[in-house]
Formats: sequence, C-alpha cells, structure tokens
Amino acid sequence: MNDQSLPILYLSILVVLLAAAGWFVFRQILKTRRTETALSKLQAKLTQGKGSSKEHYELGSIFLDKRLYSQAVAQFQKALKAKDLEGAENEALVHNALGFTYAAQEQFDLAIKQYREALDLLPDYPTALNNLGFAYEKKQLIPQALETYEAALKIDAKNATAKRRAESMRKRLAPAS
Repeated sequence: MNDQSLPILYLSILVVLLAAAGWFVFRQILKTRRTETALSKLQAKLTQGKGSSKEHYELGSIFLDKRLYSQAVAQFQKALKAKDLEGAENEALVHNALGFTYAAQEQFDLAIKQYREALDLLPDYPTALNNLGFAYEKKQLIPQALETYEAALKIDAKNATAKRRAESMRKRLAPAS
C-alpha cells in the first residue's frame, strides 16, 4: 500500500460509517413521526367523542411505548369499558397489556390480577403466562412463578423465555448442598 491510499481508505471507511449512522437516524425519525402522527389523530378523534375499544387500545399502546403509564392505564380501561371487543382473544390482549403497564410501574398485585383475567378468557395464552410468571418472580413467589412458566411450556414447548426462567426458578428452589 502506498502513502496516498491510506488516507483514502480511512476517508472511505468514515463515509460508510456516517452513511450507516445517517440511515439509522433517518429510520428513527420516520418511525417517531409515524407514532406521533398516529398519536395526534387518535387523541383528536377520542376527544371528540366515544371511540372504539380498538382505538383506545391503540392509543394505550402508544402511551405504553412512550412510558406514559398512567395515560396507558386509562386508555386500556376505556377499551375494556367500551364493550365492543370482538371475542375473548381481544379482551385477553387488553388485560395482558394492562397487566404489563401495571408491572412496568411495579404494581405487581394489579398486574397479576390483570394477567389472571387474561388467562381466564384465554387459558392458552403463553405471553400472559410469561408475564404472570415474571410478576410472581418480582413478588418473590418462586413456586408459583415456576408453575406458571411450566404451564407456558406445556402450551409452547419452544417458548425460550419460559424455558430460561423456569430453569432459573428450579435453581432457586433447589436445596443448597
């Protein structure tokens, strides 16, 4: 390599890195813009009148992504009160999201209640089982957490989260030798 090609190589690498960084920034800007547009449209529509459960759920999900938990809780509760959810699956999804929101605020008793509601509606809901297991872990209810993760594995044997957490719970329950 001669002395002139080394600066060109460094400059080329710098240009490629800057282009890659620019691409990721551009994608993030587009994603944020889409989210903010959806947020403003939903808020405008819901302040004008009664919205559907789906719209309240979508707005609650946006608030959850933005970590605005109290607003998310209010929207998920409105989604449940609207009573226009079609099927137990959709209602279970809202209860699970509400439970996740409570768990994010470290209100694990409320989260557990919501996850159980979701599982009453849809017993074979592995995501709600994983979330319930997590809430039990946080409450230091290790036997219940293990039982919940094992129930998730009965439904979905390839559930990586349940496998990993169940193994961790088994180690915690194993008697110290």
